Amino acid sequence: MTVTLKPVLARLATGETLSVAEAEEAFGIIMSGEATPAQIAGLLMAMRVRGETVAELTGAVRAMRARMHKVEAPPGAIDIVGTGGDNAGSLNVSTATTFVVAGLGVPVAKHGNRALSSRTGAADVVGALGVNVDVPLERLPAILRAANCVFLFAIRHHSALRHAAGPRAELGTRTIFNLLGPLANPAEVKRQLTGVFDPAWLRPMAETLAALGTECCWMVHGQGLDEMTVAGDNQVVELRDSSIRSFIVTPEDAGLPRAPVAAIRGGGAAENAAALLALLKGAEGAYRDTVLLNAAAALIVAGREDSLRSGVARAAQAIDSGAALSALETLKRETA
Repeated sequence: MTVTLKPVLARLATGETLSVAEAEEAFGIIMSGEATPAQIAGLLMAMRVRGETVAELTGAVRAMRARMHKVEAPPGAIDIVGTGGDNAGSLNVSTATTFVVAGLGVPVAKHGNRALSSRTGAADVVGALGVNVDVPLERLPAILRAANCVFLFAIRHHSALRHAAGPRAELGTRTIFNLLGPLANPAEVKRQLTGVFDPAWLRPMAETLAALGTECCWMVHGQGLDEMTVAGDNQVVELRDSSIRSFIVTPEDAGLPRAPVAAIRGGGAAENAAALLALLKGAEGAYRDTVLLNAAAALIVAGREDSLRSGVARAAQAIDSGAALSALETLKRETA
């Protein structure tokens, strides 16, 4: 077994790529605290400049999953998550979508963190809504069963990543770690709707999940955002039963009107929480339509709907009936 990254760095310096096993070992060294900051930075930038491969992503995710604090989830649980990194500062779409989908009886193990690409990340907004994101980890499975949704605070489940935190901060640029979070859900869900900041990563991330045993996922990118949007065309790469295909989804496909990205521009945690709460109470507009579109996609991924139009109708029913708001209220109560 390699006990240092030096041989790996020597190979990467010549442009070589790593196999799945080699990448798993290399990232295992990093996550075990056995690599120096210089070695970590060198490995990350060598991969970034050359371009990370699916094998390297797969190995890195395996190393990350092997060290994460896992959470038991019921069969059929899904994740609705984004990579971050789109720098759009939008309202919290995946978080709002979580409550809508949970209100329809689909268990959602929502993986998230504090703000990265926006002013308000998932952890920030759910905290502002009154959800305790620091609830004891052993309580999370029961919370998921009771509320049909739970927030899995990434930093608490992936403590091994602390060893790379310093080099990542000093580099100040995107590295492979920006892609790993959505691929390492602590509940080990087999289905997920994942927004990606750069459409070039849609297929590689889908191929990585295929190698890791995911049953179904939609990797999506919409008009510069790491989520689907009603502003125009959305690029989708779908993984279903080991088969991967690409297609375009428009708002019209779901029976929704178009609206510019600026219509879902967000703000601080309090502002975004207020907008999310208003949405769950029935507020109309571009934010609701964007959430309906993403919820429809999530329902297809979960195997609950066959079309975007039928998914939008069910998602609207979850909001208008109060079921989505009830999911949030139950989560607040269960995490108190």
